Amino acid sequence: MISYGDVCEARSRVGSFVRETPVMRATLHAPYGDVDVVLKLEQVQVSGTFKARGSFNAVLHLRDEGRLTAAGLVIASGGNAGIAASMAGRAVGAPVTVVVPEGSPAEKVARLRHLGADVVQGGPTHHDTFVWAQSFAARTGAFQLHAYDQPDIVAGAGTLALESLDQVPGLGSIVVAVGGGGLVGGVATVGTERGFRTVAVEPTGAPSLHAALAAGEPVDVRIDTIAKDSLGARRVGNLAYQVCAGADVVSVLVEDLDIVVARELLWTEYRLLVEDSAAAAVAAICTGAYTPAGGELPVVVLCGANVAHQWPPD
Repeated sequence: MISYGDVCEARSRVGSFVRETPVMRATLHAPYGDVDVVLKLEQVQVSGTFKARGSFNAVLHLRDEGRLTAAGLVIASGGNAGIAASMAGRAVGAPVTVVVPEGSPAEKVARLRHLGADVVQGGPTHHDTFVWAQSFAARTGAFQLHAYDQPDIVAGAGTLALESLDQVPGLGSIVVAVGGGGLVGGVATVGTERGFRTVAVEPTGAPSLHAALAAGEPVDVRIDTIAKDSLGARRVGNLAYQVCAGADVVSVLVEDLDIVVARELLWTEYRLLVEDSAAAAVAAICTGAYTPAGGELPVVVLCGANVAHQWPPD
């Protein structure tokens, strides 16, 4: 488990290495009427996603404890966590190896290489890449970062919630997309202490947290969604599950088509270009999958934008 204190320490540690991302008011159209929300523009984070928060927290903590070696870091990632790890490694002079699944988005792989990471294809699935990274760490002595299931990673992600509380007086809930669960685990940790609800949104084709909460433990799920590159974890992380099982967390599902519609809405109405994972959180409000209570002000996290530059994407 992680604590509220761990998240506060993470915020102090990452300091100027990450951005305080802005917020903006928006009105989303739901089946039952218009909903006023606050969009948390985390897609303008230094790495293009919230992942920078956890990666910098983990890598800086390793550095401060003298646990980094010449072998550097290795991480299995569909792209976003690898980009963040590469930036954090570069900041402290540590080499980074990123193990990606076959078919990873070309724009993410290109950015990894631009950041100086050694990019390796580790197999067709996220599980295959994780096993490859484990083997690499055992052979070389590199420290293996986890994309979402390490205490420093989850605590770093939770700094987004602390920041949102400072920016949005009257915040009632934070709506986040869930892949492996690092972000939802960090946000829910803060929510338990500070008294807001966490809304966990997943595609129907990748319901890892939803299934875990129903089963009473993390379980494997079948992945079949357009958002699989960032929300494609076959099993939610143990840390996220432990936090969410004991917190005020509402788990909802959205269809792929609704994710596409939400993504286009963000572009056409607000000129915000985001990836499918970010649009999933918006889709939860627009479809009524999550209905805020009267007087509740939801903060909807646009978690990333490592996508092709044009709209619509090819």
